[in-house]
Amino acid sequence: MKVFLTGGSGYAGKATISVLVRHGHTVEALARSKRAAGTVAALGATPVMGGLADLGVLNSAAARAEAVVHMAQATSGDEDRAAATAMQDGIGTGTYVHTGGTWVYGDTDGVADESAPWNPPAVVAWRKPVEDAVLRRAQQGGRPVVVQPGLVYGGENRLIDLFFAVPGGQAGAVPCIGDGRNHWALVHIDDIAELYATALKAKPGSVYAGVGGVNPTAKECLLAVSRAVGLAGKVTSISLDQAHQQMGPVADAFALDQQLTPARARTELGWSPAHTDPLGVLERG
Repeated sequence: MKVFLTGGSGYAGKATISVLVRHGHTVEALARSKRAAGTVAALGATPVMGGLADLGVLNSAAARAEAVVHMAQATSGDEDRAAATAMQDGIGTGTYVHTGGTWVYGDTDGVADESAPWNPPAVVAWRKPVEDAVLRRAQQGGRPVVVQPGLVYGGENRLIDLFFAVPGGQAGAVPCIGDGRNHWALVHIDDIAELYATALKAKPGSVYAGVGGVNPTAKECLLAVSRAVGLAGKVTSISLDQAHQQMGPVADAFALDQQLTPARARTELGWSPAHTDPLGVLERG
């Protein structure tokens, strides 16, 4: 299958290109710079020069493809919706896989699935109108699918490294918001990449939470991160206000208490997370 992908030079995008190529797909990947083009080319994708604001480029690339996987991080809801519209117009009746995120469910009050009500923190509240617009295409003959990754770990551990491991190493203790008893809905980078590839066969209008289903507490995760960076389990509690000062609005997302199940993707797509020991992976760094 010919697949056009955005965000291919990013953390999860690189892993997804590798999986798509391994599954025998031909991939074109959006690239904003020569460096990004080199990255995606090294993974086996053909670079398409442009950014999310280049709607004509997005539309033309989608029109050449049989499926689109949109993984690039937009700067606003308006930008994301415009990009999604251009690519859905281009792909027509082909599969369009859109990236959401599990943070939109807020605190889940136990184990939840994709039917849970939305209660997003401000940092991701913009996703609702975008995803609603994307999914409405199913009523017009389109094939929209939404993949909602949990907090991704493994490899670069992008957000965990940026907001916890690196500042923890500098301060001598990894920060933990409150007492850390809230749960994190984690997913391994290799597992989420496989879900994107598997979602190409999903039914129109499907939504899948991309999570590993283990849901450890934030404190357990951060103790493992502390050991990984040589701090012997040193973790320091900070208030939510302090977290806002240090991390910005994403602190509200890290403070969520989320437990989610991958059951729908397992049942409908046959996708099953292979990585079920997140604490072990985090501790190995």
